[in-house]
Amino acid sequence: MQQLESSLKTALQTAAQAVFGVEIPAASLTLQPTRKEFAGSFTLVTFPLTKALGKGPEQIGQALGEWLKTHEPRVSGYNVVKGFLNLEIADAEWLALFEQLRQQPAAAPVPTEGAPRRVVVEYSSPNTNKPLHLGHLRNNFLGYSVAEILKATGATVTKANLVNDRGIHICKSMIAYQHFGQGETPESAGIKGDHLAGKYYVLFEKHYREEIKQLEAEGVATDIAKKQAPLMAEAQQMLQAWEAGEPAVKALWSQMNGWVYEGFDATYKNIGVDFDQYYYESETYLLGKERVEEGLGKGVFFKKENGSVWVDLQAEGLDEKLLLRADGTSVYITQDLGTAELKYQDFGYDSSIYVIADEQNYHMQVLQATLKKLGKPYADAIHHLSYGMVDLPSGKMKSREGTVVDADELVRDVVAAAKAATLEKGKTEGLSDEELEELYHLLGLGALKYYLLKVDPKKRMLFNPEESVRLEGDTGPFVQYSYARISKIRRDAEESGVDAAADFSKLVSLEVTERELVQQLAGYAGVVAEAARALSPAVVAQYVYEVARSYNRFYTEVPILKEGDPIKKAFRVALSAKTAEIIKASLGLLGINVPERM
Repeated sequence: MQQLESSLKTALQTAAQAVFGVEIPAASLTLQPTRKEFAGSFTLVTFPLTKALGKGPEQIGQALGEWLKTHEPRVSGYNVVKGFLNLEIADAEWLALFEQLRQQPAAAPVPTEGAPRRVVVEYSSPNTNKPLHLGHLRNNFLGYSVAEILKATGATVTKANLVNDRGIHICKSMIAYQHFGQGETPESAGIKGDHLAGKYYVLFEKHYREEIKQLEAEGVATDIAKKQAPLMAEAQQMLQAWEAGEPAVKALWSQMNGWVYEGFDATYKNIGVDFDQYYYESETYLLGKERVEEGLGKGVFFKKENGSVWVDLQAEGLDEKLLLRADGTSVYITQDLGTAELKYQDFGYDSSIYVIADEQNYHMQVLQATLKKLGKPYADAIHHLSYGMVDLPSGKMKSREGTVVDADELVRDVVAAAKAATLEKGKTEGLSDEELEELYHLLGLGALKYYLLKVDPKKRMLFNPEESVRLEGDTGPFVQYSYARISKIRRDAEESGVDAAADFSKLVSLEVTERELVQQLAGYAGVVAEAARALSPAVVAQYVYEVARSYNRFYTEVPILKEGDPIKKAFRVALSAKTAEIIKASLGLLGINVPERM
């Protein structure tokens, strides 16, 4: 496609020289897809050329179009709408382009000039005090998809998961378990380990708020009551005991984290995401403390009277930031300093992408600025893929209040919805019960992933449960159904002996829907490159939806297997097969699988 566009620009330059005697730089010529209501495939906006060529935009369009139609064999026709020159491309050119597409697998790398070659994508980053929720799903799907898109450009990508397995929030669950657990285990409770830990995190917050209210009733100011509440004091003491390595605290921590890891693993497997490397804050915080000591030694950090360590980033437009508490315990950024260095030691990355919600924008700015203060060579390689939070119609989700949409429960709901919709359509013939369950899961996850990924990552989004499980329209299942439809055509074509590898050189003309489909398929490489540049799976989601829509128009408007001309029939089967390949590759970049049968 890029080659065709480049050839057209060269021809337009030649036309301008021949008609107007003016040399136009290629950079001044912008081609874009022609709007569907007009004939043509590429449109040149002529308004920017009026000054150089000394004519009105419509005159320029008419003159250039007429010259191209006469002298350029790639152009079969043109029309001018005000300042827009719409160019119609000869069918022979589309057939030649399709032949090139047919020879090149969609899975082949799409090199992107100037893109980083060694990339670490860090995503998920769960806390071991609660199960994954809806917000985590957007994070996981976004991180996984970005990694797959970057891989498609030929980059060496490492998927990393930094587990937040230490800190005051973990101690809260542990304290609550000590007070209220009575030896309960995931087995005895009959629930997943991550859900059990989350239960005690909510219990801690419930009783902690009650203690604050009691202190306030006794006349204690709210800020002081929050610090003096017995449960919070216990949690702080436990954190110090953990960092001191107290055996009993470490044993409880290991036991509860072990339960949570089993729960996480089950969820990750169920939602189809994976990781190449795990990091644990319980290990990285020690290296982070070393970096804090290094900063003190270099004089770029300072210590306050109470013994806490800070960095002054006011000159960078930020603020003073705590790096180590007065009692010697670390904070989030302490371990982040350590993790950034470990990742660089392990992978020598050109780019380290952090998939973290936009609520942490300031924190990520502080991390990068602090690493620059330390003079770390990888500071400039840090990139924060900041994404918008997911809201519910009722407002924000709050883990501590137990008002989150649980990931496991949500997946069960969308799978059940996919099952109901599929049964309603009556498209389950010839599939075993096991195959049907796999299909429902595949469609349900497709609906959920597509819903969360089709929105630009930077945008905050409202999660509407009813909309998310729609199986028609701009949805994952619509695209999946399109792929399954083509699979059926391919099987039928093979059984009837249609040769999809036939020679199409004798094909005289194409239908409008065939030209549109070839043009869209030829744009796949450009879409992958743009999605990689923008770190946006939404670019791929929009593209694959448009491809599926175009194919369904093609399927409706022209016969395929009932076509009488054997060359046209073979071409349409081959076009269908390439469309299926592009759909499968595109959905694969989103972490969505496709059904061969429905």
